[in-house]
Amino acid sequence: MTDTPRFSIVIPCFNEAGYVTDALLSLRKQDFEGEFEVVVVDNNCTDDTAGIARDFGARVVTEPVPGVCNARQRGTEAARGEIVVSADADTVYDRDWLSRIDARFRADERVVAVVGPCRYADGPRWGKTYARMLFGAVNGVYKMTGRAVYASATNIAFRREAWTGYDTTLTQGGDELDQLRRLRPQGRIVYDHANPTYTSGRRLSRGLTYNLFVSLPVHYVLTYAVNRAAGRRVLGQAPAFRETSR
Repeated sequence: MTDTPRFSIVIPCFNEAGYVTDALLSLRKQDFEGEFEVVVVDNNCTDDTAGIARDFGARVVTEPVPGVCNARQRGTEAARGEIVVSADADTVYDRDWLSRIDARFRADERVVAVVGPCRYADGPRWGKTYARMLFGAVNGVYKMTGRAVYASATNIAFRREAWTGYDTTLTQGGDELDQLRRLRPQGRIVYDHANPTYTSGRRLSRGLTYNLFVSLPVHYVLTYAVNRAAGRRVLGQAPAFRETSR
């Protein structure tokens, strides 16, 4: 591998041994012909996540401070690629996913980020409908205004030189909403609705009511807004969907 690969794919992990193998397999099968690296961030794992990642050839770095924004910050600092891709351990990627992202960047030098939706690979039927409706609305706004108002944190690629850091006072949502906010002044953000990722439906395990009235409005929107306004972590993270919580 060259000193400067085209892409660095950053995957934050907290006890992801049950998922990370599928994620890394899908990345190994990418048809992208250039160089890319996978950086796995061990965010206090107590299982074999780090060992699995090393077996797949990923570079493993550690971040002792809990939280997805802390983990993505550490992974991006360690990244060597021209373009950093925010990914997730419980998510799989189509074979041409990285090639499509690359083509978008090469088509316009003004592009500083290429982002996209996610779909649920499993879980209840309502979850798949929910994701399609959510990102259908995002796509509609993008077509009308050219503004990417939201993207999945499993599917955000940005030029390393345009990155100004993650706000580590934030929790879930900060690595999605806040990164878009920070990247917009740097240049054009392309939303590619036709290049989704496929993530685990474990987030939906508590049911439709919980997701509509607790997870989305409280753990994402309210927590993001309050912590950003306060400039510190007033509201904590949502409960981790693991056998072991943070």
